[in-house]
Parts: sequence; structure tokens; C-alpha cells
Amino acid sequence: MGLTGGISRAEQPSPAAVARFNWYVGGLEARLAAQHRQNAGFVVLARPAAQTEARLRRGDLVVENLTPAKSDLPEAMLYHWRGTAFLPGATAAEFERLVRDFAAYPRIYTLEMVSAKVLSQNGDRYQATMRVKQKHAITVVMDTTYDIEFGRLDARHGWSISRSTHIDEIDNAGTKSERVLSPADQHGFLWRLNTYWTFEERDGGLYIQIESISLTRSIPIGLGWVIGPFVESVPRESLEFTLRATRYALRR
Repeated sequence: MGLTGGISRAEQPSPAAVARFNWYVGGLEARLAAQHRQNAGFVVLARPAAQTEARLRRGDLVVENLTPAKSDLPEAMLYHWRGTAFLPGATAAEFERLVRDFAAYPRIYTLEMVSAKVLSQNGDRYQATMRVKQKHAITVVMDTTYDIEFGRLDARHGWSISRSTHIDEIDNAGTKSERVLSPADQHGFLWRLNTYWTFEERDGGLYIQIESISLTRSIPIGLGWVIGPFVESVPRESLEFTLRATRYALRR
């Protein structure tokens, strides 16, 4: 039994927490839908935009914490992060080809992705399953299923939406005693995860932006030392890792 043996179970999020999460997601997706209907402002840059653009062109990652100060989720926590990078010489077509190649994810995102497989595809819509591993004081392995949709405004502007539909926590992953924890036995490290890519080809390269919204358990009293860093730090660290790994894969 690992460290999780001493962590209280969180079962599943309350209907009220799920409803609040879905309400927040609805607002974000409405904003993105409007954003993706026109060239101007297709990728949103942190203000001042000119300064942010200069940082991106120098090779910096720009990461923003968009988590609301008060989300009113009972016994749950919502995190919203956005990260942006610029890839000189890259094209929208190359990026879209990369992110549609789910079989290559374990090689591209090797530190976090154990396996990935497409379950079904209908044009620009996919259902895919991925096994991910997160480590921060403790190691957590999860099997995740997503509905994924790709779209584009034109050849230089595109986007994708990935919504989690099922997340299972795996105990003793990779061993003979591996098992899927029942809903009652899971610890609530990740209940929901939606990710949104936006990409725009201009200025001799490609701007890529990813937004992630996650729903996790709240932090029990006395366990902040182990659960706090995990649920608070992993969303940002995972987003930064995804941006860096994607940039490296396109450079190759």
C-alpha cells in the first residue's frame, strides 16, 4: 500500500459541485466560441499585449492563473490556468497533425503519459482513452477518457476541445495487483479535466495556447502537506510541461 493508503477517501463530487463546474465551463466555452469566430484576438494575450508578445517571441512561456477567487464549490476545488508559447517556423498544419496523433502522446509527453488510444473517430470528433501519471510527494495514476473535437477558422487558425467523460484512479499500477479503485475508494485528486487548445499561425511561426479547467477534492484538515501541493501545483506544472513538450516535438 502506498502513501494514498493514509489519505481519506473523497468518493465523487457532489451534484452541486458538478453543476457549478459545468456552469463555469459553459461560460468559458461561450467566450472561446466567440473568440474563434474572427481573426482579431484569436489567441488572447495577457496585458499589456505588446509586452507579452515580445516575451513569447524571446522564447518565454506565459502562464496565467485564471482561477476565480471564489468558486463556491462545496467540498471541491476548481482550477483554471492558461499558458501560451510561440514556436518560430512552425505551422498550424504541423501542430494539428501532432495533436491528432494520439498514439504518439506517450513518446511526446513521456513524463506524464503512460499510454493513449483512440476508441472511436467521426471526422473531427474523437473519443480517446489515456493513462496518465502525476507525481508530487505522491504518485497518482489515472485512466482518463475524453471526448475531443477539432475545428478551424481557416488554414492558419484552429482550436480543439477536450472534455473528460470518465476518470478512474488506479491502485498499484503496472503490477500484478493493479486494480481500478471503486468510486467510493478513490481519493478525488482529479474529478474533471477539460483542456482547450487555440493556435494561430502568424509572425513567421505559431502561437499556441492551452487552457485547462480541473475539478478536484477540497483539502482535508491535516493532509494539506500531501494533498495541497498535488491538487494546487499539478495543474500548473502539467500545463507548463505540455507546452514545453509540444514545442520541443514541433522543433524536432
